[in-house]
Amino acid sequence: MGVRRIRIEFYDDAGCRHSISLEGPLTRDKVGRVLDYAELMGGLPSNPATNAATYPRTKLERVRDLILHRLRDTMFSSDEVRNVYQEFYGETIPLTTVATYLSRLADKGFMRRSFSSGRWRYCLAHADANVSA
Repeated sequence: MGVRRIRIEFYDDAGCRHSISLEGPLTRDKVGRVLDYAELMGGLPSNPATNAATYPRTKLERVRDLILHRLRDTMFSSDEVRNVYQEFYGETIPLTTVATYLSRLADKGFMRRSFSSGRWRYCLAHADANVSA
């Protein structure tokens, strides 16, 4: 079996060209991280929605901001975040996407995670959580 290679090139909103090459044992997780980066930098088109023009950020940034501003002082589950997201932005988001984003934010130290009553519960790691997480 040959060496696996992938190359992704895109331009961000400011016109800066991004070029990413991966070579070697590639996993779905590695490719997903690169695509998350591309989405974060504005290189992947998002699906147009009613409020997309009003809120042109990535879904991850929107989830993070909802947690900071709407769920700051509470414990919450991925279901609750999805419901708040759909209510606020007027667009659906898969529960698996919310769960992935919450897991990543917890891995970065932005939130704490605990398993209770058969589900993960989250809260901000610090009252003065870093907005750039």
